[in-house]
Amino acid sequence: MSRRLARLMLVVVMMGLPASAHAEQDDARSKLSSALTLHASFDEGLDADFSRGDRTCYLRVGKQLERAQPTEDGKLEAEAGRYGGALHFTRKAGFRPIFKNAGVLDYNAEDWSSTVSVWLRLNPDEDLEPGYCDPVQIVGDSSAKGFIFLEFSKDETPRYFRYAIRPLKHIWNPNNVSWADIPFDQRPMVQVEKPPFSRDEWTHAVFTVEHLNSKDHKPSGRLYLNGKSMGAIEGWDLTFGWDPAAVQLVLGAAYVGHMDDLSVFNRALSAAEVDQLYRLEHGVGELYAAPKQPE
Repeated sequence: MSRRLARLMLVVVMMGLPASAHAEQDDARSKLSSALTLHASFDEGLDADFSRGDRTCYLRVGKQLERAQPTEDGKLEAEAGRYGGALHFTRKAGFRPIFKNAGVLDYNAEDWSSTVSVWLRLNPDEDLEPGYCDPVQIVGDSSAKGFIFLEFSKDETPRYFRYAIRPLKHIWNPNNVSWADIPFDQRPMVQVEKPPFSRDEWTHAVFTVEHLNSKDHKPSGRLYLNGKSMGAIEGWDLTFGWDPAAVQLVLGAAYVGHMDDLSVFNRALSAAEVDQLYRLEHGVGELYAAPKQPE
């Protein structure tokens, strides 16, 4: 179904709603729309359909970033997505699409908040290869200065699913031991022991960061799966040391499976807003009416 037809159907449905319901839905949609900074549908390419920064999707080639193109390791598959097409990571490889920080994540050293939303489809225990798998990462100029990631664990069966915010290394790892050797309850992460991932059904994963680097507010992060909160990272000093020019949103680190409807917002969405995202009938494209930006 085309996005134009989907939006027309949405208008028809809303015409039958009471005026008060119209107003509430319009207000909620407007707030989400105004916070949206990036949306990649993977319907027609790897570049973002909408971006407040650079909408180009990149791959790292040596020390340079070059415009990403689909490969045998990362295929675009029409009609395979939660909404339209999808990006299929076919094997553990070096294919890791990248979106730049400026205008999208807008990391800063004073008070940073953001939300990342993505749909995933895989059987972690059958599709993933040995070792950790990070379907989504936010990285900077050094992992010792900070590291944010969604992760499938490497040893447990079934594999755990985690969301971690690792600040400056001396904060979360003062004894300089490996991540795997730190007890679960002493890591800055949310862990889900029986996540609902499947080859047959799409799973909606959302994570937030709120007030990182702030001296005036308590920082936190939260993980949601299929619209429900899985837990929060709280009570930690979440101070980072990234160079904003080096920050990137990275997809598909050792990931094998399908990915669809990636989006980023410029603040920590509320639980109600995450549920609203989960329930969008035609995906994040509903939140903006502007045509795709020119090349």
